Amino acid sequence: MKALEITAEIDSQHHLRGAVPPDLRPGRVRVIILVPEEDEGGEAWERGVARQWAAELGDVREDIYTLADGEPEDAAG
Repeated sequence: MKALEITAEIDSQHHLRGAVPPDLRPGRVRVIILVPEEDEGGEAWERGVARQWAAELGDVREDIYTLADGEPEDAAG
């Protein structure tokens, strides 16, 4: 048996969704799920926020700041 690593997501209906290379034949496979540890949750949290807030993040009316706003972090002062 050979191993293949892919990235997949578990949706709100607890279905696993992912894509495999097209050269794999259809059939049964064994799946091992690696769940992020608490300290690895940052990336999973970011993906969740991006998915849940996609409409708000894509709304140009929410872009209230520009590159001209504020001061650079390394500004003397």
